[in-house]
Amino acid sequence: MDYLISHPYLQAALSHLLTVAGFILAIFLIARLMSEKRQPGNTFAWLLGIVLIPYIGVPLYLLFGGRKLRRLMTLKTRMAPTLPGVNPPLGDCVERHIARAVRNAGGSVPLGQNELKLLTNGEDAYQALAAGIENARHHIHITTFILGREDTGKRIVQLLAKRAREGVKVRLLLDSVGSMFIRRGFVAPILKAGGEVEWFMPVLPLTSRSSANLRSHRKIAIFDHNTAIVGGHNLAREYMGPKRWHKRWADFGGVIRGPAAALLNDVFIADWCFASNQSVNAIRAEIPTDIGMEHKGTAELQVIASGPDVNGDPLYEGLVAMIQSAAKRIVIITPYFIPDEVLQRSLIVKARSGIDITLLVPAKSNHPVTDFARKHYLRELREAGVTIKLHGPGMMHSKATIIDDTVALFGSANLDLRSLFVNFEIGVLVHSTAEVAAISAWAQSLLDKAREAKPAQRKRFHLAHSLLEDLSRLLAPLL
Repeated sequence: MDYLISHPYLQAALSHLLTVAGFILAIFLIARLMSEKRQPGNTFAWLLGIVLIPYIGVPLYLLFGGRKLRRLMTLKTRMAPTLPGVNPPLGDCVERHIARAVRNAGGSVPLGQNELKLLTNGEDAYQALAAGIENARHHIHITTFILGREDTGKRIVQLLAKRAREGVKVRLLLDSVGSMFIRRGFVAPILKAGGEVEWFMPVLPLTSRSSANLRSHRKIAIFDHNTAIVGGHNLAREYMGPKRWHKRWADFGGVIRGPAAALLNDVFIADWCFASNQSVNAIRAEIPTDIGMEHKGTAELQVIASGPDVNGDPLYEGLVAMIQSAAKRIVIITPYFIPDEVLQRSLIVKARSGIDITLLVPAKSNHPVTDFARKHYLRELREAGVTIKLHGPGMMHSKATIIDDTVALFGSANLDLRSLFVNFEIGVLVHSTAEVAAISAWAQSLLDKAREAKPAQRKRFHLAHSLLEDLSRLLAPLL
């Protein structure tokens, strides 16, 4: 046998077969890549890797490259619930054009009769979460990207374990990459008390259901199926806590009561059942038929679940529709800014046409690579007339877009390619006047404290700096 393996003719044949197999696999992956709905920069970056360095590019694409999960799409309930009296008709005003674009791309219809309370700091966010846990009567559903291992994370685990011991059904869903350092021992109090904990799409062991690239970035907490907390806050000290902390990040979210919260619960259930292999019908059977109907608020909200589990890209198309419909003013608040060409050109054209556009980003984020990658985009926008404001000192993790003070979007998604095209994300589009005004007031309070960015010229004579900036733009779709 050793002789056969070492025979030069057999070695040459084996090498030839491996080359042909690799070539066929590369062709298959390129065809799959071209058939997916990707923005051009992302497609180009993967093509370069697969064609020029196939021994690296092909396995990396198999591990990281997938963008949609057809099996998970089938688990999603159709996001258009028939709740009598809470689905406002889609008329012909600008806000309705945006709503229709989101709906046709895979989001929900707008739902009325909700209550919305804004969470503008980490202390309020923690208090709202703790109150929701302590006051829940029968169900607590929480999904998060990061669960901290410090005091905040420990407090939340203890609260959940206490309620599980008291007979409340507790389900905690953690992203396996964002919470990679959380072991079963850390959440053991919840499990011992009768609660359930699952990790979303574990990277190891790698299965056909897993991908290191497709991460759940959603942050949702639902209590008794009819009250939800949604936004950018992870369950960690940087984002929230019972007391002020000088290193806490600026973040944003909201407490929703009503039909939109029931819809957010549907999003959680689909994610949970995908991660746990439990029956969607069995869990949905736990929900009372009149859930969401007891609240009579004024907020009109449109839930947007976006990612590998949705056929389209409703968050992205909603943002494009919002920007292109603006008649007076655009305010964008995001911790990371790496747009695709359509969003970037839309903002440039709007700025040149006289629309007042303000973009708020942290002066220095927690990811230096993304700060470097954003330089080109910020320079282009500033040259077109966009006001660039910098938040600091300290990290800003808030995400919101406000158009003409008539419609606003907030949630878990950053304005970057990963959030818009790869991650599982959740957003809430706000159509009602009073609630949009409250979000605008919060945004203005941040803008008043921020400083305007100084003109930044590209260092043309620093070759290394220019090459690094160009490389970061090329790799931006993969960040």
